[in-house]
Amino acid sequence: MVVASQSRLMDLRGVGPLVAARVLVEVGNIARFADRNRFAPWTGTAPLVASSGEQVRHRLSRAGNRRMNHMLHIVGTTQIRLDTPGGAYYRRNLADGKTRMEAMRGLKRRISDAVYRQLVADARAADIEEFGTGPGGHCGATHQSSAVDLPPHIDTSDQPLPGPAKPTLQPSPPSRKPTAKQSLERAG
Repeated sequence: MVVASQSRLMDLRGVGPLVAARVLVEVGNIARFADRNRFAPWTGTAPLVASSGEQVRHRLSRAGNRRMNHMLHIVGTTQIRLDTPGGAYYRRNLADGKTRMEAMRGLKRRISDAVYRQLVADARAADIEEFGTGPGGHCGATHQSSAVDLPPHIDTSDQPLPGPAKPTLQPSPPSRKPTAKQSLERAG
């Protein structure tokens, strides 16, 4: 599946074929996330503020996709074991006085951002290969087209609707209850 999707997720250190396949299955279309800050809560790597008084703390979010969070944890533990920039980041956080959980939480967020960037790059590469344009390409647009060219082919979903709809509601029947004016005429 990973090879067929032409994803380059396995270029990231610590991401093997099983992790890459699980990430691709869980994420689906990366375009559903506007940016990395929307992707992080979905993966459960965006920390929540758990401060009290003058003590500023963050804690792990239990929300989000737990399977995806587990895949990021696997990548994080692999990067810690190997001599990688992620492992160096983890050790720097430990040296700065953070707990192992806090350091791992920060590393998982960095990995989440890297995974997001790679998935976006893969989607752009697929769009360029398939359509010859980036993700903002328009139907029928080419490098030679301009504003004076003929309009591009319009698909049936892009065509305008055939005018206003005909009314379907029946006129309401006259009410049996007399109006205030009719009541005054009968009384007077």
